[in-house]
Amino acid sequence: MRIGILGLGRIGAFHAETLSGLDAVESLVVSDPFADAAKAAAERFGAQVADSPEAVLAAGVDGVVVAAATDAHPELIVACVEAGVPVFCEKPVARTIAEGVEVLKAVAGRDVPVQIGFNRRFDAGFVAARAAVRSGELGTLHTVRSTTLDPAPPPAAYVAASGGIFRDCSVHDFDIIRWVTGREVTEVYAAGGNRGAAYIKEAGDADTTGAVLTLDDGTLAVVSNSRHNGRGYDVRMEIHGFTDSIAVGLEDKLPLRSVEPGVTFPAGVPHDFFMDRFTDAYRAELHAFTEVVAGSRPSPCTIEDALEAGWIAEACTLSLHEHRPVTLEEVRRA
Repeated sequence: MRIGILGLGRIGAFHAETLSGLDAVESLVVSDPFADAAKAAAERFGAQVADSPEAVLAAGVDGVVVAAATDAHPELIVACVEAGVPVFCEKPVARTIAEGVEVLKAVAGRDVPVQIGFNRRFDAGFVAARAAVRSGELGTLHTVRSTTLDPAPPPAAYVAASGGIFRDCSVHDFDIIRWVTGREVTEVYAAGGNRGAAYIKEAGDADTTGAVLTLDDGTLAVVSNSRHNGRGYDVRMEIHGFTDSIAVGLEDKLPLRSVEPGVTFPAGVPHDFFMDRFTDAYRAELHAFTEVVAGSRPSPCTIEDALEAGWIAEACTLSLHEHRPVTLEEVRRA
């Protein structure tokens, strides 16, 4: 198949490398506002360069990967769907939840698959955790803990335009909690603080947050996030049931140091970057997209899925600012 790539920054270039190595992909058509980025990708992967998204769609592509800036996501998703071309788009669907809803309305009723990039759904540990929950081997769940701790905050300009830590970072935890448990969130209570970079507070955001989510079966999910984790990039999940308990991310590259006497776990070099932690997941995600393009599987993460995680982020943002519990029903009505 022939795949188009829109946007060749860090993640777009990685996707180009991944796609070029897949047996199902015969050729790439790439486009980026910065001509040098497109030229570099063309030289490295033997790709054809197109000077616009329209030119990519006109080049006979079977699917398109969108790795452009967030503001461009809505227009590019809709353009691909209207052209009848399956599209993979990195999260989020749009900068705001309202814009995301408009994208959903614009593509409704069209038989063109859209896959949104939530890579944790393709990580081997999270896949195994979902299977364990769905098989019933843990018994009735009572507690889920999900953690995302970044080693250092993003630049000030990124933070100012990110929409806040819940929309930008925690949304991965929200999505994976829904996916692993198969349950929906009904209510949230969130808190946050600022102990690090002053520009995060100046942007009206928190650098460290905690949220308690109540799921629709009564299970409690606790989400912990921070922009400052000096030991490395820490992504984990614990799932506790009445019969058994399991963990994702409990391995030798875990950025956590035990001080128990005689304990040497973890013994490896800590993860220090999201691409380090999720390289295999990103590759599996794009392999899945080629199957979506081929028509052999439905989208594994739809626009609806992405918006559900987005609604949880909206509720947590409101809860943080107003210091109160917030139901998902409340933010949907707003």
